[in-house]
Amino acid sequence: MKISDLKPGDVVRVLDDGTEREGLVTDTSRDENMACVDNGIQEFWYPPEQIVPIPMSEHGLVSVLGFEKEELGDGTVKFKKGPFRILLREPGNYTDMEIWYREDRRHFHNPLYLHELQNHHLEMTKMVLERGATA
Repeated sequence: MKISDLKPGDVVRVLDDGTEREGLVTDTSRDENMACVDNGIQEFWYPPEQIVPIPMSEHGLVSVLGFEKEELGDGTVKFKKGPFRILLREPGNYTDMEIWYREDRRHFHNPLYLHELQNHHLEMTKMVLERGATA
């Protein structure tokens, strides 16, 4: 994982003494090539080899990031958070999706990690997509 891909507020997993914990990036240091992550117990600086990206999934979208799921009549699935949308052409298939915010639409034919989705959200809305917050 590249430290330069991380931004404050991104959700990742960290390897901490043999245990994998979910945490929030609070800061990054490109000079030291480390990210400060609040792992639920403490904030600690981790090197990239101890940071694991979280694949996008229904659990990640709904339970971690606070999206609302809507199954559409044509078999597609939409996840909504305020005016931000994610459309899956097939339920559970995160390799063919579209995200949009107002007139900004982006298509992906490869899976995204949660932190990558958070970074796209930030670019599109100018707002941080926070963990568990609902819009």
